[in-house]
Amino acid sequence: MTMLKDPSAKYRPFPQIQLPDRQWPSRTITKAPRWLSTDLRDGNQSLIDPMGAEKKTRFFDLLIKLGLKEIEVGFPAAGATEYDFIRGLVDNGRIPQDVLVQVLTQSREDLIRTSFESLAGAPAAIVHVYNAVSPLWRQVVFGMEKADIRAIAENGAKYLRDNAARFPQTDWHFEYSPETFSTAEVDFSIECCEAVMNILQPTPEKPIILNLPATVEASTPNIYADQIEYFCRNLPNRESAVISLHTHNDRGTGVAAAELGLMAGGDRIEGCLFGNGERTGNCCLVTVALNLYTQGMDPELDFSDIDEVIQTVEYCNQLKVPERHPYGGELVFTAFSGSHQDAIKKGFAAQETRNDPLWSVPYLPIDPADLGRSYEAVIRVNSQSGKGGFAWVLEQDQGLKLPKRMQAHFSRHVQDLADELGRELQAPDIWDVFRKVYRLDDPQHFQLVDYEETKAADGSRLFAGKIGVDGREQSVSGRGNGLISSVCATLAESFEIQLEVRDYSEHAMGKGADARAAAYVECVGPNGQVIWGVGIDEDVATAGVRAVLSAANALK
Repeated sequence: MTMLKDPSAKYRPFPQIQLPDRQWPSRTITKAPRWLSTDLRDGNQSLIDPMGAEKKTRFFDLLIKLGLKEIEVGFPAAGATEYDFIRGLVDNGRIPQDVLVQVLTQSREDLIRTSFESLAGAPAAIVHVYNAVSPLWRQVVFGMEKADIRAIAENGAKYLRDNAARFPQTDWHFEYSPETFSTAEVDFSIECCEAVMNILQPTPEKPIILNLPATVEASTPNIYADQIEYFCRNLPNRESAVISLHTHNDRGTGVAAAELGLMAGGDRIEGCLFGNGERTGNCCLVTVALNLYTQGMDPELDFSDIDEVIQTVEYCNQLKVPERHPYGGELVFTAFSGSHQDAIKKGFAAQETRNDPLWSVPYLPIDPADLGRSYEAVIRVNSQSGKGGFAWVLEQDQGLKLPKRMQAHFSRHVQDLADELGRELQAPDIWDVFRKVYRLDDPQHFQLVDYEETKAADGSRLFAGKIGVDGREQSVSGRGNGLISSVCATLAESFEIQLEVRDYSEHAMGKGADARAAAYVECVGPNGQVIWGVGIDEDVATAGVRAVLSAANALK
């Protein structure tokens, strides 16, 4: 079997929704929706090895810590493991007063009864009943007509009403789902939902939750938004319903469909952390929440330590969060490309000097620090990187802020190492080659032992000190207009090394009284070659002396 040359012989485009006056494209999301985590149910039933009680408990605690107020804790009629976990939450008082737990069940009397019994005694809970309504399921799976499907929904609503009366000590909330909504006739979904509402009699003060799932994502997200807007505009007693969106990711646009669905009238989003779920997964709650955050809205979920969230999710699901997953992936804030690195480096520099709290850094739509990520991994160096990349790494790792022309001088050495190793360069790799190129601690080259600077009567400066070379100390001296020029004079007189200083710069490496200083000199040698030197010391003047000796080492 191969792909068809004419796919239209086998597949049909999804039909449009007749909504010529659609309003959602001109709307914006202005606040966080209600959130429902389905990690412990939809996510769990999608795992190769479903979670046991220990992992489900750990995951539940994480969801509470993140601020989830509605959590689907399982499918109690599926078996003893699910039922016992849910009963344990209730019996052990693990459900906070402000949290609604939810269970899912098919529209069958025995399953609904079991679902209520699993949560009896909880302060408040949601029981979610569903039945499939689309033509494919009616005709192929059930062999039923529309009236039969509607009757299943109505019976489910009656079971909800009657079982809730058995346990009046719990504040029961109801959710109904016309399952396979995304591939069903919207008018028939409305018909089934209206029938359920007529039985349960929701009010604006105690609304029913209507879940409109993209059970299988079969269209572009704008069509799902059209379905949601059409449904909201034509549902009787709309003010007594919370519209809940449960999108899947079969076409790779589950997040987009959920966001457009909010614009179209949705009130609540159901999904999993990092998009776990059947087939290609559910809507990713992390992505939607942090998308809102980057638009200046409080998502009402706290991902301040996103790495802890990832560790828990990976442990419980035994699935790795992909390196490129939005916001959470290991590489999502990382730049390897030279041009990207240069823009990010300049953006951080501008952010530090700008008197404006608004975040504005190229390639970074969110400040990694807000999610508990350090800046160390923002720029990483390989053979594709430019001078801004290793300069950033040296600054973050060693506190060195190399002058721009020195970056160009050092870049070829970094590039040679990257080509030689054929892998990403770590901070120790870059620091090691830096020390070697500028001979920072090589005993076979000029090393400062000690010195003294004095001012002569004519205003000149006298350098007098000891320099170690080839393992021996030598007393030297020289005179110049300043400290740097007197060191150059010393090198010329004592070692016949001619250096002309073209540029000099220095900076503190960190803050506080204990901060060291770094100094850089750009020199011209006797043959016109450009030579760079760097010096590091607790004293800024001494750092300058070391920088001149570093440059001289290139000519020794």
